[in-house]
Amino acid sequence: MNYRTHIASSLSDIGREAWDGLVALQDQPNPFLSFAFLDALHDSGSAAPDKGWQPQFIVLYEDDPDSPGGERLAAALPLYVKGHSYGEYVFDWAWADAYQRNGLEYYPKLLSAIPFTPVTGPRLLARDDAARQALVDVLRSVQQSSDVSSTHVLFPPGAQAKQLEDAGFLLRSGVQFHWENAGYATFEDFLASLEQKKRKNIRAERRKVREAGVVLRRVRGVDATDEDWRFFTRCYRHTYAEHYSTPYLNIDFFRRIGRDMPDNLLLVIAERDGAPIAASLVVHDDTTLYGRYWGALEHVPCLHFETAYYQPLEFCIEQKIRVFEGGAQGEHKMARGFLPTRTWSAHWLKHPSFADAVEKFLEREAGGIDDYIDELNDRSPFKR
Repeated sequence: MNYRTHIASSLSDIGREAWDGLVALQDQPNPFLSFAFLDALHDSGSAAPDKGWQPQFIVLYEDDPDSPGGERLAAALPLYVKGHSYGEYVFDWAWADAYQRNGLEYYPKLLSAIPFTPVTGPRLLARDDAARQALVDVLRSVQQSSDVSSTHVLFPPGAQAKQLEDAGFLLRSGVQFHWENAGYATFEDFLASLEQKKRKNIRAERRKVREAGVVLRRVRGVDATDEDWRFFTRCYRHTYAEHYSTPYLNIDFFRRIGRDMPDNLLLVIAERDGAPIAASLVVHDDTTLYGRYWGALEHVPCLHFETAYYQPLEFCIEQKIRVFEGGAQGEHKMARGFLPTRTWSAHWLKHPSFADAVEKFLEREAGGIDDYIDELNDRSPFKR
């Protein structure tokens, strides 16, 4: 089948209806792929060209006499020209350093990912297998003809990772920690499934927060006020300040997603003596909840666990949400019922010698990841 190929420098070139319509056809789409989320990242300036994120989305159109203009969106790849490696969560700093030490330029590179969002989801968006393969073929052509060192596709599902491997990409695996809802009726029902020591520790952590006089309230996105968003942004920025870092996102971004995708958002706000002191924000759909952002203006022992883990877990149980993805890294999550889950990324490097070196490195790293996952599974927090 013939497709018309276009490189879109803005989501507005594609359009909300066409983009969201294609996303809805994918297996296991998530809210981060939505036009609302991506557009908020771009229009707020959080992921913008002057921040090193130049959109270069590959889109394929096919003839369709029933669609406006006689064609419809057949496939799309969220793709950026990157001038750095910040905000990715699959670390290639050592590769960039090796290029520099050998007098070569690692940047710019091509990156397919949702900015600042280490969440597995479709990257090769397509109406059918033929369009998806055509999309891969166009990507291969673009990367060969572009002045880039490499292409990186982060957090694709396993089947798409394998398709990219077949197209000449190198696969890299990582580990995240996810909680699965085994049909728990209550939080206590979940605790009963854990080993006695883990159950006791969680109860003690929650008790410390109560004894500190902290009260938690959950605010659905549809009910969040501008005051809530301004307070949450203060907390978010404070977390970065404590680590002497600059936050990726701004209040305009949070206001935009609060306005455009409120049904996918939940704020957990902690208060003491009637004043808010901490907050977390999670994103969810009907099947999965994603832990995202957290911050506190004062320290209360165990408040992070209560606000960012236990309250969202209770929400999952109440709403019958199947999975809670805890975000990047964090073995400490296992003590709270989260188990290791493998993630994928796919990498293509133009320079043959560096491609060979990275391939050998990834082979060694993969063996270590396999051993690490086996070790983690042996330390399951659940009753045996």
